[in-house]
Amino acid sequence: MIQFNILVIEDDPFSRDLASTILEYHNIGVEAVTSAEEAMFLLGDNKYDALLIDLSLPQMDGWSLLRWVKTNPQTAGLPCFAVTAYFSSRVAQEAIASGFTAFFPKPLHPETFVQDLQKYL
Repeated sequence: MIQFNILVIEDDPFSRDLASTILEYHNIGVEAVTSAEEAMFLLGDNKYDALLIDLSLPQMDGWSLLRWVKTNPQTAGLPCFAVTAYFSSRVAQEAIASGFTAFFPKPLHPETFVQDLQKYL
């Protein structure tokens, strides 16, 4: 039984596959795209419970996508989770202050990622 539907926005194939595999293993519905622009197109249907956003996307980055999500009335209430390989406590603090619900460093930890994610859903 699917508990949630999450849109993964990640341009790195390994990270995208890892996130999708972990979520699917825990019966969480996943759709994955490689760019913010693709995500914006799909968000018109508003069929997701949360977004997992890489901060370093090509063209429009994850920070800009978050601003678009939060200013769009259809998506403003969606929990958005930041992921990045460039982890630091400063980046984590900036992500939360910018409106991300939580921050996850890469690579995602298969044993704890979904537990931590479900705390917010």
